[in-house]
Amino acid sequence: MLGTQLKYDLIMFSRELFYLVFTVFVPPATYIFMGQLFGEQTYAGNLSYAQTYTPSFILLITFTVIFFAFGFDQVTQRTTGVEKRISLSPVSKNTLLLSSIIRSTIITSFGYGFILIIGMLMYDLEFHLLSFLTSYGFFILLNAVLLTIASAIYSFFQNMNSALVFSIVIFQVVIFTGGFAMPISMMPKFIQIIADFNPMYHMNNLFIAVWNGQLTFDNNVLLAIGYIGALVIVALFILRIQNRQKIG
Repeated sequence: MLGTQLKYDLIMFSRELFYLVFTVFVPPATYIFMGQLFGEQTYAGNLSYAQTYTPSFILLITFTVIFFAFGFDQVTQRTTGVEKRISLSPVSKNTLLLSSIIRSTIITSFGYGFILIIGMLMYDLEFHLLSFLTSYGFFILLNAVLLTIASAIYSFFQNMNSALVFSIVIFQVVIFTGGFAMPISMMPKFIQIIADFNPMYHMNNLFIAVWNGQLTFDNNVLLAIGYIGALVIVALFILRIQNRQKIG
């Protein structure tokens, strides 16, 4: 049952042009474009463009897949009556949810490999098995964090149009305040302040550090981990309340 549902979900994702543009085409194209402009520069920690922005764009794909194809999809199912029809079908709600989670992980893992290959072919990014395994393990952890936060955020939406507008706006905010467009230190002061409250900015910095073996548990890292952890706890609390309301 799960395998059949997962196959169906992957086929449906491949047919959604909107999802494909924002999750499969835009981040890799931007990664290549920025590399042509800034590929020769050196970034914080004496890192190259590929060392800095390969993990960044992997994380950006992860964000877009989870927020568009997972979070927004939940709103679609809820507002179009699919969720109610599922309750009357042989497919359980838990099976559908698990299928959506696995689908998101498969697609984000594809994005991980796609960006990595581009970096190796175009920007001489080196591959080390141990670093790859460590980075991929941390990447899966970030998937879990984003899935939890996205579920909580989109649980508030009862209208597809509102959820779509929010998704597009939050995508733009994440691009400019998450460190994906250019280093936050080069941004105006108000962008830097917003970035401090953007969990994607902290996840991005942590992923870059893990990717390059530069993670040190100083005050900034501990604060970032604490902040992200607190958001996950709040998200779980929200989901618990929402589930109780549905049962009630």
